[in-house]
Amino acid sequence: MRANIYFIVSLVAVTLFSSCDHVENPYPKQQSMELDTTLYPGNWSDYLANEWPVFNTNTNTNRNVLIEDFTGHKCVYCPAAGDLAHQLHSGNPDRIFIASIHSGPSGIGDFQSVSPPEYPVDFTNPQGLEIGTYFGTNDGGFSGNPRGTVNRVNSGNIFLSPTAWTNLTNSIVNNNDLKVNMQSALNYYPSTKGAFLHVEVEKIDQTITNDLAVVAYLIEDSLVGDQKMSDNTHNHTYVHRDIHRGNIDSKTFGRVLKASDVTNGKYYVNYSFEVPNQLDGNYNAANMHLLIYVYDRVTWEIYQVIEQPIMN
Repeated sequence: MRANIYFIVSLVAVTLFSSCDHVENPYPKQQSMELDTTLYPGNWSDYLANEWPVFNTNTNTNRNVLIEDFTGHKCVYCPAAGDLAHQLHSGNPDRIFIASIHSGPSGIGDFQSVSPPEYPVDFTNPQGLEIGTYFGTNDGGFSGNPRGTVNRVNSGNIFLSPTAWTNLTNSIVNNNDLKVNMQSALNYYPSTKGAFLHVEVEKIDQTITNDLAVVAYLIEDSLVGDQKMSDNTHNHTYVHRDIHRGNIDSKTFGRVLKASDVTNGKYYVNYSFEVPNQLDGNYNAANMHLLIYVYDRVTWEIYQVIEQPIMN
């Protein structure tokens, strides 16, 4: 059964101030209609007055890493790659993040296809498939699963065998070349399943002249399901981790940051969206989080990624 993910999203420029001082109603009320205000269980004026976040100065100095693990539930070599990615994350959980994207270079291949009763769950989604098919034929391409990107750094090819993930991940963490800083805040309302995400982006390296874009992945923390293993056995209780369930604005390659998004030298982007049900129909926002990243629209390199829980 496929996860039906419905997102109601808007991205808006915000008049926010990055300081420690409280700012009364920093968000112009006339812009509030660009968000789905019905997802707020109350008067929207109360949200503007009391719940719209004001970001303090961002004191982060670390560049984080996003590993995009392109995988499939019938790929026999994919469990080992998933284990490696999880080990890297577990070793540095505040700086290394994983998105397991179920797609091959042509989208849905044999590894991602649904074949009940053995493999009944469709782990794919339109954005993940579009990412796979784009890179299947562009920017060096990738040959199949398992393959992955590490901040989409191009070391001859953006897509790397899992054997190359560890060294590149450690190199980025150790070099810590912070070019873009980010922070986010999220307000979630269980009664409507509505969430409001607010993102601040600060370009640290002013020599970057290419367009930047921001993307927000919805990630399911874990799900027990079917997986073909390296010995061709069928594991009915395999733990799938960090499953990419789509982008919250349904924009595969995100939103290009524009001059109109800038206030006081920083970009502000805001989303409203409805958190979907899990595959089994049981609603559990506590088992989901967001990965928000900013990347270079020419080189594809991811300059920064942060994790945002839906429920704290």
